[in-house]
Amino acid sequence: MFNLKGEDVYIDLLTDSGTNAMSDKQWAGIMLGDEAYAGGKSYYHLLEAGKDIFGYEYIQPVHQGRAAEKVLFPIILKKNQIAISNMFFDTTRAHVTLSGGKPIDCVCSEAKNPSKYADFKGNMDVEKLEDLINKYGKENIGMIVMTITNNSAGGQAVSMANIRQVSEIAKKYNIFFNIDAARFAENAYFIHHREEEFKNTSIIDIIRETFKYADAFTMSAKKDGIVNIGGLIGIKTNTDLYQDVKEKCISYEGFITYGGLAGRDLEALAIGLYEGIDEQYLEYRNAQMEYLASNLMEADIAIQNPAGGHGVYVDANAMFPHIPYYEFPGHTLCIELYKEAGIRTCDIGSFMLGNDPDTGEQIKSEFEFCRLAIPRRVYTQSHFDVIIQALINIKKRAHDVKGYKITWEPKILCHFQAHLEPIK
Repeated sequence: MFNLKGEDVYIDLLTDSGTNAMSDKQWAGIMLGDEAYAGGKSYYHLLEAGKDIFGYEYIQPVHQGRAAEKVLFPIILKKNQIAISNMFFDTTRAHVTLSGGKPIDCVCSEAKNPSKYADFKGNMDVEKLEDLINKYGKENIGMIVMTITNNSAGGQAVSMANIRQVSEIAKKYNIFFNIDAARFAENAYFIHHREEEFKNTSIIDIIRETFKYADAFTMSAKKDGIVNIGGLIGIKTNTDLYQDVKEKCISYEGFITYGGLAGRDLEALAIGLYEGIDEQYLEYRNAQMEYLASNLMEADIAIQNPAGGHGVYVDANAMFPHIPYYEFPGHTLCIELYKEAGIRTCDIGSFMLGNDPDTGEQIKSEFEFCRLAIPRRVYTQSHFDVIIQALINIKKRAHDVKGYKITWEPKILCHFQAHLEPIK
C-alpha cells in the first residue's frame, strides 16, 4: 500500500497522519510564520498554546511523532529494559526496540472481542500491568506508555479512571509514565460522552486532567493538531529531563526553537491545537465514524465495535476466516479494497507487527484489521458510501480470496517496504 503512487488512489485512507485539511485560519498563520532560526514569534505562540492546553512546564517541538520518540526514549530506557503499553503502534514499538528496550502490550480483554461493544476498549489491563512489573522486577521496567486513543486496538478510547489507575501503579513502583498523545482530543471527547464524571466538563479541562497524571508526553501533531507536519514532546516539571531533551533535539532535529519545523508550521500548529479541541468539530468528526460504522454493521461486515476516534477497523479475520495470520488477512483486505474501488488503506495486524527480533518468526497479532483511517476535514458522505459498497462487494466474494506471502522485507518496520506475492 505504501508503494502506490498517490495519484493512483481514489480515496486515500492509508492514514489520518498529516493528510488533514488545514483551516483558513491555519493558512493565514502560514503566511505570518516567523522564520527566525532562533527565538521566532511562532515558536513562542506554540509554547503558549501547549502550556495552556496540556498544563506542562516544558514543550519541545519536533518534526513529527516518531522524532519525539527518537529524542525521548533513549534518555529514559536503558538497554534490555521493558516498556509496557496498552498497545504500541508500529513506530513507537520500533523506537523502544531501537533504544535497546523490549515492548510489551497490555491491552484490556474487552478489546480482543471486536464484535462486542464496550465504551473503553483502549484501556490498559491494570491487573496484568502490575503482574508484569512484579514478574520482571520494577528496576527492569523502563517506562509505561499510555496510547490515547489506542490506535492498534482500533482507535479505541481510554477512560480517565484507567489513566488514574495506571498513574498510581507507575508512582507506586517509581516507573516513568509517558502518554502517546497523537489523538488526545478524540480521547477527551470520548471521556466527555462516556464517563459520567465528565459529562459536564469542557474538552480542554478533560485534557488538562488527563495529562496531569503523566510525567511526559510524545505527540504526532499530524493527527489532532490538524497539520501536515509537526510533533511535540511535553515534560511536566522535570528540568533535568528537559535539558537532556534539548541537547538531543539540537543534534537530531535542529535548534530547540524550531525543532525541525519551519516557522510557518509552528504557527499553523499553534492554531490547529485549539481547532482540534473544538467540541463542535469533534462532534462532526465522530459522526463521520458512526455513519461509516453503522452502515457496515448493517451490512453484516464485522468491525471493532464501537468505531474508533480516527477511523473504522474492519475485522479481516471475520471477512476471511480461511486465511491464516501468516498469510496476512488484514493486508489481503487492504489489497482487495484497492482492486475493488481504488481505496488505499493499511493493515493493523500480523503484517504490521513483523518478526520477533529474537526468533525471527512472524509475530501473531491479537487482531487482523484493515484500518479505514479518515483524514480530518477531507471526505464527504458520498465517499463513505463508495467505501461501504466496496466492502459489501468484497464480502460477496470473500471465500474466493487468497492470502499473501512476503518475498522480501527489511529488518525493521517491514510493512512500509516489504514485497509480497499472492498465494497460488
